[in-house]
Amino acid sequence: MDPLGAPSQFVDVDTLPSWGDSCEDELDSSDTAAEKSQEDIIRSPFPYNKDISGKVVLWKGDVAILNCTAIVNTSNESLTDKNPVSESIFMLAGPDLKEDLQKLKGCRTGEAKLTKGFNLAARFIIHTVGPKYKSRYRTAAESSLYSCYRNVLQLAKEQSMSSVGFCVINSAKRGYPLEDATHIALRTVRRFLEIHGETIEKVVFAVSELEEATYQKLLPLYFPRSLKEESQSLAYLPADIGNAEGEPVVPERQIRISEKPGAPEDSQEEEDEGLGVDLSFIGSHAFARMEGDIDKQRRLILQGQLSEAALQKQHQRKYKRNLKAVYFVHPTFRSKVSTWFFTTFSVSGLKDKIHHVDSLHQLFSAISPEQIDFPPFVLEYDARENGPYYTPYPPSPDL
Repeated sequence: MDPLGAPSQFVDVDTLPSWGDSCEDELDSSDTAAEKSQEDIIRSPFPYNKDISGKVVLWKGDVAILNCTAIVNTSNESLTDKNPVSESIFMLAGPDLKEDLQKLKGCRTGEAKLTKGFNLAARFIIHTVGPKYKSRYRTAAESSLYSCYRNVLQLAKEQSMSSVGFCVINSAKRGYPLEDATHIALRTVRRFLEIHGETIEKVVFAVSELEEATYQKLLPLYFPRSLKEESQSLAYLPADIGNAEGEPVVPERQIRISEKPGAPEDSQEEEDEGLGVDLSFIGSHAFARMEGDIDKQRRLILQGQLSEAALQKQHQRKYKRNLKAVYFVHPTFRSKVSTWFFTTFSVSGLKDKIHHVDSLHQLFSAISPEQIDFPPFVLEYDARENGPYYTPYPPSPDL
């Protein structure tokens, strides 16, 4: 009733019976004890949970008249879609809603954005855009629809909303098969309530007469109201029940981490050789070079918290700590002057690590020849200047 005593057109979600209370075939205590005593009983991945089922409501009616914290509006990317759900919400919310939507500058498929409820009984409206369904792009459509439900619930959690009224997001004009979409909707809500159930008290599925039968059929699969219903529904679950959050699983897109990427699986000899395996295929990107979090460094630079000069000093300090020595073989007068100037005025503390050696003999007294691969012309030049010596590699037959 409104303050003047006239009957209200809005429906309070607290007056609606929950899905958990609507079971007509409840197990009596003896049946429950018998079920629990079976040690080999196969449990559903969506087991009977009275508390979770008690948070869910299936209601045939217009989502726009629900009195709850937020209701969901399904629209297009410009938020101007004309479908029965949107038209009802716009009519009851009043003209201020259109002005508020213009500030959002649209909404991408799978996203969720928030506005006030204005003249609605609901305080907020969560707008989301469901995918257009094409069988050849089924995987993309499934992921997008999952994102719609997940992002709506995440937004409700962030805004501390106690109740959310869902319309059927996959509108008929977008061509998504109702039963397939209902599977995604129910399992996404189920997984969310399993993880974040303490943050929300009521989730209402507001459906039309055409949609009600599908929801009645599939709700027991994801929200069984008894152990008996759980057992009966187990055989009807689809092959893909999503991951721990209800997201569709695509095996081809799963990340696989092998022990030695790129190495032949049947090469036992390479496994025994350890460092003998060629790792050049790993790549030259920042991760392979172990340069740290490049994105974080770039973000700090853009935010003004880290200057380019400071970043350069960080790199210099890192190299100074790791660098043991630098050897200049066959140094010229010019190279000696350049390194002296650089180490004296640019990078302090590096001068002691610079060594000039006149021959490879001197270098090999500090470093094993097997650790360095010299170009042939360096070997030839040193042989002419300093005489023959042991080389780790035989001279090229072409020289």
